[in-house]
Amino acid sequence: MSDSPALELNNVSHYFADTRVLHDINLQVQHGSITALLGPSGGGKTTLLRIIAGLERPQHGTVRIDDVVVADEKTWVPAHERGVALVPQEGALFPHLTVAENVAFGLKKRRSPAVKNRVAEMLELVGLPQSGNVRPSELSGGMQQRVALARALATQPTLVLLDEPFSALDAGLRESLRDQVVDILRAASATAIWVTHDQDEALSIADSVAVLLNGRIAQKSDPVSVYRTPQSTEVAHFIGETVPFEGSVLGDSESVQSRFGQIGLLQPHQPGPATILIRPEQFEIVAADSAEATVVGEVTATRYFGHDGTVEVQFSDGVVATVRLHARLLPDVGSTVGVIVNGRVLAFQPS
Repeated sequence: MSDSPALELNNVSHYFADTRVLHDINLQVQHGSITALLGPSGGGKTTLLRIIAGLERPQHGTVRIDDVVVADEKTWVPAHERGVALVPQEGALFPHLTVAENVAFGLKKRRSPAVKNRVAEMLELVGLPQSGNVRPSELSGGMQQRVALARALATQPTLVLLDEPFSALDAGLRESLRDQVVDILRAASATAIWVTHDQDEALSIADSVAVLLNGRIAQKSDPVSVYRTPQSTEVAHFIGETVPFEGSVLGDSESVQSRFGQIGLLQPHQPGPATILIRPEQFEIVAADSAEATVVGEVTATRYFGHDGTVEVQFSDGVVATVRLHARLLPDVGSTVGVIVNGRVLAFQPS
């Protein structure tokens, strides 16, 4: 394995007619890693995946796979020569072939003993060792997706591309299958790019998260950094929930004065007026007459989600804070409560 990235994109841009859908994309994906390509629907994720796969040609920029140029102004390597495997949303298995024949489809000399051994190895890897002779229609949706992954891994591709692979499955099955697929990719030491619009999914499965907003890579970091220290308000608002408040960064550039008192900053910020962003789980509700209550407000709404819930607390000036609590701790609507902030917060220039 070389020291070069498995994938490198340099200044990749793409248009549909007069509409620019990708803007100067720069991205590196390291060997053996899982990178989540996260963004809202219509943000260019699938277009970028198709460019990497060789199904779409970018108008500008360079695509390198294993340090080999596969697309630029002069070069175009077709999809079947790139060493890339695509797992689409629906799996796209061939209904007239058996599971084993589907897995063997991309392999040369499909009837050789070596191929049979490889197919058996892949079906064992995805937990379907006894399913080789059945048709895809005899399998559940989750099983079909695992067969699609086995087919993708069978050729030992440089890159495995997963395009929102579980979007058609119900929530419970989606979470279970997601964990299985991550384990399979890790066991195979595969390099994967996983397209998703689900923030929880991206943060939980990936080594690195590339946030694609309005056709631009807004940030690429490890999951903890993307959530805790987003580089812009756009990323902060997209990754989880945030509650904005006005504040003033103090002269040390490492703390901010706010309605909740003095709070430390996650990242230094220039002194002066700032918008501070607080995650709902950073708030804590205490008794209104408690000495630690830095501010009090009225509970105007609660929402119960089973494992936890949210509380809307309105302060005297009309500003509302959304607080996330354990479901057993939800206060009554109409009650007066104190609110404090735990941990450090983010500060950005006022918009």
